[in-house]
Amino acid sequence: MIRLYSTIAVGSVAALLGGLGYMIYAGSSQTGFDQCRETSIAGGSGAIGGPFELVDHTGRTVTEADFADTPTLIYFGYTFCPDVCPLDTARNAEAIDLLDEKGHEVTPVFISVDHERDTQEALAEFVRFMHPRMVGLTGSEEQIRAAAQAYRMYYAVQETDDDFYLIDHSTFSYLMLPEHGFVDILRRDQTPEQVADTTACFIENA
Repeated sequence: MIRLYSTIAVGSVAALLGGLGYMIYAGSSQTGFDQCRETSIAGGSGAIGGPFELVDHTGRTVTEADFADTPTLIYFGYTFCPDVCPLDTARNAEAIDLLDEKGHEVTPVFISVDHERDTQEALAEFVRFMHPRMVGLTGSEEQIRAAAQAYRMYYAVQETDDDFYLIDHSTFSYLMLPEHGFVDILRRDQTPEQVADTTACFIENA
């Protein structure tokens, strides 16, 4: 079903860049993970991630502490996204299944940047379709903005007079590990296999 969703969505794919403009694609500067990553983050990995308080797709209030004990793959998007978000999220879901086969349980998290339309019900339907372990998060405009700023994530709502507005946003996935926090980004041009291999490398070297 995930593969079907990806096929339907493939009509118009735009690689939206933005935010994280300070990210340098060079050698790693983080000791212990040199063999796993190709990025170096100005200011160190501690420059990304931080406290947030959001509501999950079941209506439960959660914070970053609820995901601190398990490897987590975080993606910011919105359920009304016509192409990029479903493709990226489906890619992450496939990578999660590949990681399961490697013996690594990773939690996929989808944080909505569309507080107006992404209700609890809309998120619940979206994440159930994508992966049984996926957690959908939303909140007030202020809560979502704070989470996006913590992850240096860019998004902007396009001005329109109707309800069919689009949201420009950066398209990175963020890999978080217990006791390490943020360790790397996964780009949207990476395959499910590449995402799974990179994630497994970090987990095995943590």
